[in-house]
Amino acid sequence: MPTLRLHDTLTREVRELAPLDGKTLRFYCCGPTVYGPAHIGNFRTFVLQDVFRRTAELSGMATLHVRNITDVDDKTIRDSQAQGLTLEEFTNYWSDRFHTDCARLNLLPPHHEPSAIDHIPQQIALIEQLIEKGHAYQSEDGSVYFNVPSFPGYGCLSHLDTRELRTGASGAVDSDEYDKDSVADFALWKARKTEDGANWWPSPWGEGRPGWHLECSAMCRQYLGDTFDLHSGGIDLIFPHHENEIAQSVASSGQPFAAHWFHIAHLMVDGGKMSKSLGNLHTLDDLETHGHSPMETRYALVSGHYRQPLNFTFQSLSDARKAMEKLSKAEQFLREQLGQPLAPSYEDLLGLEDRGIFEPAFLALSQDLNTPDALGKTFSALRGLKSGTAPGDIRRDWLGLHAVLSALGLILPEPEAASDVPAEVLALAEQRWQAKQAKNWAEADACRARVTELGWIIKDGKDGYEVSKS
Repeated sequence: MPTLRLHDTLTREVRELAPLDGKTLRFYCCGPTVYGPAHIGNFRTFVLQDVFRRTAELSGMATLHVRNITDVDDKTIRDSQAQGLTLEEFTNYWSDRFHTDCARLNLLPPHHEPSAIDHIPQQIALIEQLIEKGHAYQSEDGSVYFNVPSFPGYGCLSHLDTRELRTGASGAVDSDEYDKDSVADFALWKARKTEDGANWWPSPWGEGRPGWHLECSAMCRQYLGDTFDLHSGGIDLIFPHHENEIAQSVASSGQPFAAHWFHIAHLMVDGGKMSKSLGNLHTLDDLETHGHSPMETRYALVSGHYRQPLNFTFQSLSDARKAMEKLSKAEQFLREQLGQPLAPSYEDLLGLEDRGIFEPAFLALSQDLNTPDALGKTFSALRGLKSGTAPGDIRRDWLGLHAVLSALGLILPEPEAASDVPAEVLALAEQRWQAKQAKNWAEADACRARVTELGWIIKDGKDGYEVSKS
């Protein structure tokens, strides 16, 4: 089985990733704040996390995947009240919408998906530990803050110097948090305010609600323990969110927190930043109105390396469609050669040891989740496909192609001509295309001649071919 290697934000190195307990890779992904539809910038992170999990599982690892739902914070409270809905009604609606979009993008559901509201007792217990150990204090209004100067390791993940942390140069300080000992301190518990409405809970410090950073630490501990294998999120969460998680988790437990940090870079649109004011926060529904499927969106999102910003354009979706059609024709060619009507299931591919000519593509995913390299090596491998190959080798390559597709989470479209063109003609046309890519002109001419004899015509294009009746 390939060794899984991944860049670690904490050490800034590509490191081998293996379960701390030798059995199960346990990881936490910061999930959505459910106050509106998730856009493709959000989904770039969730899709790449899904590719990471799939690659680990297809490499033979057992996994435990936890992704939370943030259902109480300033935005969810503000918008639910503006719409005259209870917080539960409001967040349930947007949670359901998120899950629907996840299914459309073929994301594996997490093993646990805890909500912040369902874990308020665990959050209160964590605050009590921090106060007891001198890492938190209560203000006059009943709010509780983490005492950043009490934790010497603060800033280890974001690599900000002490001056930046001390002055709050990040701009992360809440405007209403004025009753603090230090500007860098952050809220663990927010005292009840009139604008919160009915959204408050009792605590030893009075009525209020948890701070956002605290929620993830409590849920990590509940499902993964004090120390676990990997923590992930968008690059924008490094500071202050993940920095604060480390501080409050390590300060309360006295144990290391996540052994590995996996962050995904921003998505840009047409070369610029995504923003509501520019109207480019595209959702899956928006893209479907332009005629592009969720799978084309997924392909576009995995086409760039996760550590580099990805520039999204409508042309990238058109390119994704052409690429997936080419993959679909190649898969059908192998399937016809095998006489195999159905694709293998995801479970059939777990721990597959021999992926044939697609092994280099899968190995690219195991080396810092290099999705563009995996796609490039997949298309290079297609040139090696040809008819007349021993059935055992064809089956090996067919399974290998599906292993790469499953790791990328891609569901291929059915070839458009599959219902009209005989299987023999389709197989010959694909064989000719592969021979042409390999510059085997004699084989390509022989395949074309046979297709012509059967009463069909092959018309070549820039990125593929079409078969029509003569």
